[in-house]
Amino acid sequence: MKILLFLLFGISLFAQTEYDVWFFDKTMRFDYYQVGNSNREQIVFKELIEEAIWGGPKINLVDTLNLGEYKLSIFNNENVIYSKGFSTLFKEWQTTKEAKEINRSYSGTAIFPYPRDSVTLKLYSRNSENIFKEIYSLKINPDNYFIREESYAKYDVEKIKYSGIPSEKYDIVFLPEGYTESEMDKFIDDCNTLTNYLFEYSPFTELENKFNFWAVKAASEESVCDIPAEDIWGNTLLNSSYYTFDSERYLMTEDYHKVCDVAANAPYDQIYILANSEKYGGGAIFNYYSLTVTNNPKFKEVFVHEMGHGLAGLADEYGYDNTFEEFYPNGVEPWEKNITTLSNFSKKWENDIDENTPIPTPVDSVYENEIGVFEGAGYVAKGVYRSTSNSIMRTLDAKEFNKVSQDAIREVVKFYSQ
Repeated sequence: MKILLFLLFGISLFAQTEYDVWFFDKTMRFDYYQVGNSNREQIVFKELIEEAIWGGPKINLVDTLNLGEYKLSIFNNENVIYSKGFSTLFKEWQTTKEAKEINRSYSGTAIFPYPRDSVTLKLYSRNSENIFKEIYSLKINPDNYFIREESYAKYDVEKIKYSGIPSEKYDIVFLPEGYTESEMDKFIDDCNTLTNYLFEYSPFTELENKFNFWAVKAASEESVCDIPAEDIWGNTLLNSSYYTFDSERYLMTEDYHKVCDVAANAPYDQIYILANSEKYGGGAIFNYYSLTVTNNPKFKEVFVHEMGHGLAGLADEYGYDNTFEEFYPNGVEPWEKNITTLSNFSKKWENDIDENTPIPTPVDSVYENEIGVFEGAGYVAKGVYRSTSNSIMRTLDAKEFNKVSQDAIREVVKFYSQ
């Protein structure tokens, strides 16, 4: 046992030493714009920013999870010294009907530890076959005097739950949207309520000591989120709006640079925006941000559902008729862990299925509590499959993540924490 503990400590110490060789204990932030339409994309440089807090890991610097529509890689010569997968609102917009008709731009940000020496930043995007292809490259001299030091507003930060050093834990930062100065106590109460509720769900229950939660106390002028179809326009901190992509309940913000400005007041691996609104709504994008309202009767369940998207890149497990085109072409296995097109099923949950369970699996009471291959997921009714007849990624009444989703969440949290 002593030998095993020594080996584990030695590995951790070596990883920390590797971090210190390549990086300072602070953040470099690359702000950019994604510009294009349904079949064209361009990355446009905005600026580089130095931020005082690095909340990410100091071990497992190179992402091996293979999640997300994009990947950021930082190179020292030919060596990858940091990488991370993520998705963006722009990529989702590219699947809409509007993207076939006009060009648009969306703000994007990539954060990484502040390099000690010159490095090359590269962004990769998945092509139609789900293979990462380089779309942008930038040489960075960390001593460049045009790198802006953080100059955005500073806000008080409150610890909601603290389990240990941020670089050793999975840090989630709550941002308030539509909470006025007089409503900051309500915001903190909502943060505590949702944090406690999350740990009622496995695998979060078992992983509770892996998490830190922070709350940035940043007030809005008004408590009203935009509702364009009702000609309602509120003056809120993060400029969130219902009817994102003309879907009424899709509540998101396009001002991602502002989101990151506010989040930078605390260490974080994940951003979660809480909107002080009664109207049902929310949304989430993997390693981008998640958002839920806090005054709707279903706000707790929405919070947990969106956490599945934002933290582990889980797909929705239902067919949904909206403005999106199909996300998942035939013959290509989705990168999301909880859905499949059966194109390369051996890499998904094939080994979890009982030999007597048919594939595809009929929606029948016989298989109600079984792991199988149930048709209807990823917003489409045919050709995309989920692992169980129901889960919280399908309906909010399910009150649990299925085993496949639990495994996916557990893998992410353990990768980024100690």
